[in-house]
Amino acid sequence: MALTPSQEIDKFINDLTDWRGKWIKQFRDLILKTAPEVTEEWKWGVPVWAYKGNVVASGVFKDHVKLNFFKGASLPDPKKLFNAGLDAKATRAIDIAENDKIDMAALKELVRAAVILNTAGKKK
Repeated sequence: MALTPSQEIDKFINDLTDWRGKWIKQFRDLILKTAPEVTEEWKWGVPVWAYKGNVVASGVFKDHVKLNFFKGASLPDPKKLFNAGLDAKATRAIDIAENDKIDMAALKELVRAAVILNTAGKKK
């Protein structure tokens, strides 16, 4: 029986027994509280949160976690959270290593702005 996207994300987090799993869980909680309208999806083997299009995906690597904002280039980033993929045309990412401190309030603002951008961008 196939897992739902939320179950896939639960499994993804539970399979990561180190700091990366805790970080993804913390980010998941933040995004679901900040933007309850988002849906959880499972694409490309990673968690994706979407609302009227993809908002943000989370990937894990050996030494860091990546939060990839699909329309990050169009988002305000006054706290300079974006530190990866800065040359990409549309996306921007935040790479987080084990002991990095992230401004969670700024991250919430980025999530809200990304959801709002998707909402505004739907013109037929």
